[in-house]
Amino acid sequence: MSTDANVVRGALARGAVFLGLWLILAGLQPADLLVGIFAAGTATSVSLHLLPPGQWRFRPLALATFGLRFLCESVAAGIDVAWRAFNPRLPLRPGFVTYRPRLSQGPTLNAFCTVMSLVPGTLPAGQNDDGALVIHCLDVDQPVAARSTVEEELLVKALGGWPDHD
Repeated sequence: MSTDANVVRGALARGAVFLGLWLILAGLQPADLLVGIFAAGTATSVSLHLLPPGQWRFRPLALATFGLRFLCESVAAGIDVAWRAFNPRLPLRPGFVTYRPRLSQGPTLNAFCTVMSLVPGTLPAGQNDDGALVIHCLDVDQPVAARSTVEEELLVKALGGWPDHD
């Protein structure tokens, strides 16, 4: 399939998703529908500019697996953080852990860091001189690097594989 056909197919799919979200939120009133079409068109245009088609191939089942794991990890980490906050006997060993992702610089690594920042108790704080991610965590004894490896693999599978030009 040609690149132009990919752009058109991607634009139509994204536009349909944005319009569907608008309809879920606003309903089917004629005046709202006109505004929704305009909003969906604008969102589609911005989306195509920020993330051109072909960069990632979303895989719904892998994305659902990633989302479920992310939700479970977030809840477990949130409970752990709350437990440590309200129980002074639980040790806090804050510090930094380094993790060397397989992803190179680019949008996929940025997405990975964004996801990591949403898990309570961990926060990517930049990169060291060797290019490894520096992650601030509440307990350096936790398996942060091992969890990061699993999260990175699941994210890449959800996005359709390792990008060639990331």
